[in-house]
Amino acid sequence: MPGFLRLSRPVNCVMSAVGVAIGGIVAVGPAAWGGAAAPLAYAVAAAALFTAGGNALNDIFDVETDRVNHPDRPLVTGALSPSSARRFAFGMFVAAEVLAALANFWALGVVFLNAALMYAYESGLKRRGVPGNVVIAYLVGSLFLFAGVAVYRGDSTPLVRTSVLAVLAFLTTLGREVTKDIEDMAGDLDRRTLPQRIGARRSGVVAALAAVAGVALSAVPWALGILHVAYAVVVVPADGMFIYAALYSTANPARSQRVTKYAMVLALIAFLAGGLL
Repeated sequence: MPGFLRLSRPVNCVMSAVGVAIGGIVAVGPAAWGGAAAPLAYAVAAAALFTAGGNALNDIFDVETDRVNHPDRPLVTGALSPSSARRFAFGMFVAAEVLAALANFWALGVVFLNAALMYAYESGLKRRGVPGNVVIAYLVGSLFLFAGVAVYRGDSTPLVRTSVLAVLAFLTTLGREVTKDIEDMAGDLDRRTLPQRIGARRSGVVAALAAVAGVALSAVPWALGILHVAYAVVVVPADGMFIYAALYSTANPARSQRVTKYAMVLALIAFLAGGLL
């Protein structure tokens, strides 16, 4: 069990679930614990299980590079066998699809699409650098869109609201993914990442531009009235952290992507505050 827990990376699973829950609150407001509570709950659980399956798939394909970059992971240490990890990943994806189907047909479609993209990423796209970064950024942003789709009942408002959040998440995640590639250059022996193609300094500029674009667009939800003023108050320090991370994306990529992760957590709090208050 400890090996499966490390394989799933519970913190990431919880963050995915929280992201979908917040997306649902932003999408439908108080109806998130009223008429939309059941489909949203299915979507929250599906997101957590999907993330567990995706993390397992990542470890399966990355055993060799993890010997350098992440030597404590269970497949590297021998705590789990590759066959056990494959069964775990398959089971998590199937469970996520069942839960999504309970929400609605459209949510099931999102899970099928995301599962296909996740496999494509792990089996080949991540070795191509930028295409892989874009897929991961989409998958993170799609958490919010998934929430909107799960509670969709004919009114397009939830989809519009969650699409705005999805774009913000896409941009900030894209910057973090490029920064992670800068940090992992030494261990990415079988990949052609952006830093390996154009160098760490230029890649740092790309990561910084993505983060700055996310910061610039963070005013949109408040300006359009999608989120209330509480969002604007909380998102300001998150924006400051994103800018700080952008400045250090080349000089200290480990610090940059760590600060970006904290900023993303604070941004989730801002989304929640703006949706509730």
